[in-house]
Amino acid sequence: MAAFNIVMRIVSSLLGLVMIALGSVWILQGLNLAFRVGFMVGQRRWVVYGLILALVGVAQLVWSNTRPSSPPVATGL
Repeated sequence: MAAFNIVMRIVSSLLGLVMIALGSVWILQGLNLAFRVGFMVGQRRWVVYGLILALVGVAQLVWSNTRPSSPPVATGL
């Protein structure tokens, strides 16, 4: 069970990193700073969408690396 938790933590962290990277690309395209070809270039709504996605990615990354590795064990009372 511990190996499963480690694998899922890695997968969850990678998903967060991908969301941050994709959100950053959307922000740069919306601000007309990078990849100046496509339908997203220069449109402010993609800045907002990218910011939201990047923030969700940061939350995913923080959550996947701060949650306990195993559920707490209840002590007998």
